[in-house]
Amino acid sequence: MPDAFIFMSSSPLSKKRRLSGTETKTGSHCSSSNSVRTDLSHTPANGMAKNGNDAEIDEGLYSRQLYVLGHEAMKRMQNSNVLISGMRGLGVEIAKNVILGGVRSVTVHDQGVAEWGDLSSQFYLREEDLGKNRAEVSQPRLAELNNYVPVTAYTGALTEDYLTKFQVVVLTNSTLDEQQHLGELCHSKGIKFIVADTRGLFSQLFCDFGEEMIVYDTNGEQPLSAMISMITKDNPGVVTCLDEARHGFESGDYVTFTEVQGMTELNGCQPVEIKVLGPYTFSICDTAGFTDYVRGGIVSQVKMPKKISFKSISSSMDEPEFVMTDFAKFESPGQLHVGFQAIHAFQKKHNRLPAPWSQTDGDELLTLAKEVNSAQTGSAKIEQLDEALIKKLSFVAAGDLAPINAFIGGLAAQEVMKACTGKFMPIMQWLYFDALECLAEDEGVVLTEEECAPRNCRYDGQIAVFGTKLQDLLAKQRYFLVGAGAIGCELLKNFAMIGLACGEGEVIVTDMDTIEKSNLNRQFLFRPSDVTKMKSDTAAAAVKQMNPSIKITGHQNRVGPDTERIYDDDFFESLDGVANALDNVDARMYMDRRCVYYRKPLLESGTLGTKGNVQVVIPFLTESYSSSQDPPEKSIPICTLKNFPNAIEHTLQWARDEFEGLFKQSPESAMQYLTDPKFMERTLKLPGAQPIEVLEAVYKSLVTDCPHSWADCVAWARNHWQCQYSNNIRQLLHNFPPDQLTSSGAPFWSGPKRCPHPLEFSTSNELHMDYIMAGANLFAQTYSLPGSNDRVGVAKILQEVKVPAFTPRSGVKIHVSDQELQNSNSSVDDSRLEELKTQLPTPESYQYKLNPIDFEKDDDTNYHMDFIVAASNLRAENYDIPPTDRHKSKLIAGKIIPAIATTTAAVVGLVCLELIKIVQGHKKLESYKNGFMNLALPFFGFSEPIAAPKHKYYEIDWTLWDRFEVTGLQPNGEEMTLRQFLDYFKAHVLLILYICFFVSCRMTEIVTKVSKKKLGKHVKALVFELCCNDLSDEDVEVPYVRYTIR
Repeated sequence: MPDAFIFMSSSPLSKKRRLSGTETKTGSHCSSSNSVRTDLSHTPANGMAKNGNDAEIDEGLYSRQLYVLGHEAMKRMQNSNVLISGMRGLGVEIAKNVILGGVRSVTVHDQGVAEWGDLSSQFYLREEDLGKNRAEVSQPRLAELNNYVPVTAYTGALTEDYLTKFQVVVLTNSTLDEQQHLGELCHSKGIKFIVADTRGLFSQLFCDFGEEMIVYDTNGEQPLSAMISMITKDNPGVVTCLDEARHGFESGDYVTFTEVQGMTELNGCQPVEIKVLGPYTFSICDTAGFTDYVRGGIVSQVKMPKKISFKSISSSMDEPEFVMTDFAKFESPGQLHVGFQAIHAFQKKHNRLPAPWSQTDGDELLTLAKEVNSAQTGSAKIEQLDEALIKKLSFVAAGDLAPINAFIGGLAAQEVMKACTGKFMPIMQWLYFDALECLAEDEGVVLTEEECAPRNCRYDGQIAVFGTKLQDLLAKQRYFLVGAGAIGCELLKNFAMIGLACGEGEVIVTDMDTIEKSNLNRQFLFRPSDVTKMKSDTAAAAVKQMNPSIKITGHQNRVGPDTERIYDDDFFESLDGVANALDNVDARMYMDRRCVYYRKPLLESGTLGTKGNVQVVIPFLTESYSSSQDPPEKSIPICTLKNFPNAIEHTLQWARDEFEGLFKQSPESAMQYLTDPKFMERTLKLPGAQPIEVLEAVYKSLVTDCPHSWADCVAWARNHWQCQYSNNIRQLLHNFPPDQLTSSGAPFWSGPKRCPHPLEFSTSNELHMDYIMAGANLFAQTYSLPGSNDRVGVAKILQEVKVPAFTPRSGVKIHVSDQELQNSNSSVDDSRLEELKTQLPTPESYQYKLNPIDFEKDDDTNYHMDFIVAASNLRAENYDIPPTDRHKSKLIAGKIIPAIATTTAAVVGLVCLELIKIVQGHKKLESYKNGFMNLALPFFGFSEPIAAPKHKYYEIDWTLWDRFEVTGLQPNGEEMTLRQFLDYFKAHVLLILYICFFVSCRMTEIVTKVSKKKLGKHVKALVFELCCNDLSDEDVEVPYVRYTIR
């Protein structure tokens, strides 16, 4: 390998990156002496009102969840009273998620008192609550989660009369007799019934939603639509879609049609079932007798209600149907179905669970499991019991683990929501899950009863599974949590429960955001009174309440190159690991690079509505987060946005671009011109026609459009309306008349090109006035002028506004495709450029200060979304595209990620199971699990992480975790020169030929000269990357160099 060139890099991975109303009569308000409830008669401080029959949905609070469930499902949920029995760790997790979701009322039931074993996962119990009823203690703390949901504690018996007050009943921590008795009762009364149970590392979920459950939406995906190019007259008729994109339909889908020319019988027809023939074709009904198809048309998917039937728990027990959680454990559900029944039998016989890691109890449970199995009559009977699995179930059954409860609690709460709403496909009907990989990797390691016996401490539920050694290790961990949003809050709760950093360790959590109202729906550590406070500090204080032993420090820093003085070598080297709780890919990739460089484990996770994923990154074992990337998002072609939109997404993106151009970029450029002496020099160096575009915008901002009064702002908005929705459309139709034909004789306005029409302004049109009000107020804001919300006054001003007459001009070039746009030589009009330079006012002569506006979607009083909705829907009207409401507009224009507490809880449960493996030092790739789930389907997929890809130079294998370590400081205290650096590689690894005038310079001097930046005192090491060729001049990848300077 004779040639190698060195370049510096900020990252060792940069070259490896691939590019309420009145009280309602429900069980929750019964006047039994066994009930307690929090008085919610006052109006909450944040303006949240109580729930009622026809309560309006608080979009400010439920915003992100509404994008998952939709308004109809939310309304159905608001009519559901839910009972959750058992307030140990699993019960409180389900209750928390259901209350955040926004049902009509929640009643929490328990007849037991708090014990030490509960504190390992019941985050609303404290040590001073020992001996008190769990439901009564939890109720006021749960009630704080959502002021719309009355929460009641009930400690009486679950009688038939009592249960009929509820639409959904959830049992946790219950006996098999209770499950069967209450399950049959609920089945006969049409009450939706769920059983959830966790036993150490094992868990179980059962659903019975009655014999006639209607599911309105099986998957939660947006209905698809496609543009049509042809429909045949045949039996069946065949529809061909435009080949711009695959239609995405599946056989069995139902569709309907609009805008079909010719075969108009299809327009607005009843939903038709289709059979897919290919990526662009599908067959429909008999079209032989229909009119001939001419052109155009849009086909849209229709969600059809689906009826499903459930068996009662007793019937289903004998003939179980399983949802697989892990396809690598295909036999486990059948085994655990028997095993859980054996646990109930053991408990009934001894009035206790099997003792932790007791061989005697393990043998007895195995005998009981054999008896249960032999008594089975239906498909529940299994040929061969997995004795090792049943014994492990016995060993850990007395345990109670926060991460397992978080996972099953998230799933169970989502099933409650499905039961209330008919939104998404329920679990049919049994689900079993285990995380046995968390136990010691060596099968020979068996814990003793003594190691796992209760100690009357808050971690007893966890010690029962893992013994005391893990507890000691957890207490010493030093972890960096990046983000204190939804995932961050859930992680902190789990950290506090498992005892992470509850000794000599520390959790450092950083988040630069403040709390907003929309966060309260899933970021459960925050309350309405916390709005505007810092997330990290508030979250840290909240988990200290859950476990006062946790050592936690809140920071308000963004992670990135700017904070490397804080999160420096010393900081990262002191960590045991990092957990990401981020909402963007760039920050994730940055943290991933840092973890690879410092060789620290990384726990990565994310959610999107009901979908969630978990990735674990282990030094020297797995690939990193950045090793594989999602394909880039599809962007909308510029010409589609500018002149040929055909979907509301196009008009919304256009409106966002309008907002940025008018109220952010233009004032920003104008202020730079006024304050930055080098602005002109920089602008003139821009490519193509950009210099003239920028200076025209500055000239408009400072001269032609500069307002002096509110009336001027209204006039500007009116003239801008005229330009965008009338003049520009008239010019487009002048260039391409409605009857224009292409060179091949086809209509120009066809397929994806919708023929527009200009609009006529009217002060009596609400949408027109919405645009003027929003536009004028935002324009006034950029010039620090006072605005107004007086619509009548604005209408009067508009009567005085003179709108110049417009005549379309010939010779105006409008590009039809992005290709044509790229090929066009946009020449710069030098004379106009010189004219602008002389006409612009001198910076010192201009007295206004312009304020660029940053788009903020969640403030309903700032006119931002008002402008976007009006601008988008007016353009949609131009092109006869169906308009959309503010809610959907906010989702698309604000690029909002739909989110729901259930998914977050479940995902974080899985993350913390991986954390337990990392802390124990698991070494085998197969011990770790990357996970993906979609709670809507429901679907679960687990896989081994991908091993770190191997590379080779000479005969040496290496991965992204390897590097050359070079100590820059020599024994004599002098630093290496470039020549000595090259000699090092010549002697150790590579033959290097290098000619460079820097050869006698010290390495740090070269870096300073080349980068033109001083090295900070926090920098302990530099990263150099080597570009190498082999003897045949082929590129060869080699590890990067970590060059230590301090």
